[in-house]
Amino acid sequence: MSDSQKDEGDFRRRSLSPILAAEGFQTLSSAVRVEIGATSQRGALRRHNDDHYLAIRLARSQAIISTSLASSDLPENFQEQAFAFLVADGLGDRGVGSLASRTALSTFAHLALHFGQWNVRIDGFTAAQVMDRAKRFYERINDAVLKRGQENPELRGMATTLTAAYSAGDDLFIAHVGHSRAYCFRDGGLLRLTADHTIEGRNARSPQLQGVPRASQDLRHILTDTLGGRATLPEILIEHFRLQDGDRLLLCTNGLTDVLTDDQMAEALSCRRRPQEECRALADLALSRGGEDDVTVVLADYRIPKI
Repeated sequence: MSDSQKDEGDFRRRSLSPILAAEGFQTLSSAVRVEIGATSQRGALRRHNDDHYLAIRLARSQAIISTSLASSDLPENFQEQAFAFLVADGLGDRGVGSLASRTALSTFAHLALHFGQWNVRIDGFTAAQVMDRAKRFYERINDAVLKRGQENPELRGMATTLTAAYSAGDDLFIAHVGHSRAYCFRDGGLLRLTADHTIEGRNARSPQLQGVPRASQDLRHILTDTLGGRATLPEILIEHFRLQDGDRLLLCTNGLTDVLTDDQMAEALSCRRRPQEECRALADLALSRGGEDDVTVVLADYRIPKI
């Protein structure tokens, strides 16, 4: 074999080696594991359950279907994901509230399908996008509930609360209108992530008490902002948080928080049952203690590895 033939053979064999190092690619959005539970139970004095909930998993993937390349030239199949959780408590008699909350969640699901950007890797730019999109979605949902309420005189004035959570990797976004709530249970403590849109909640945030008719005694249930109900846009609260390994994200309607204190909920969550068991236990506890309102609970347990 001549020197030129040997050099040619060496070059060919070198060219067959992998182009890139065969290192497994991983992002936090592909590594985080989330276990979810949810329940919604009708209150003892309710003829209709006006609460609804929704949990969505959004996934982005790459899978090699067919190729002439060697497997060493290609990355392994890959998937990363994000999660959206929502609870809505409808307002209105004779099942009208149920229609309002259904309309809100259905509208959200369709908006996410048509206009979602599938942001599963969050940086400063995409975080701003997520928060801006959440605001626009809430405005569109408000319009949808208003429009539905104008279709029939019996539906006029129907409205709903809506509390939504979106997580991608260890980034958590909360969007909120009303008095349903979001919490994070961490290291034995329960951190409230939302502020109630009620007269009581507004008074707590403001040094100036607002006048309330004497007949209106229960300030926890006088809502200052809802989706639907009136033509003006509600105050939409949107926040960005950072999750930690072992966090439990709780979304619930006021049927739970009217009966159980934050400490009582934290005590229940510290038992570390599976999320579905935990949701049923919390709802059953609220109803057993005289809860008259509908109770809806969504719980997500996060496992966030270091990568």
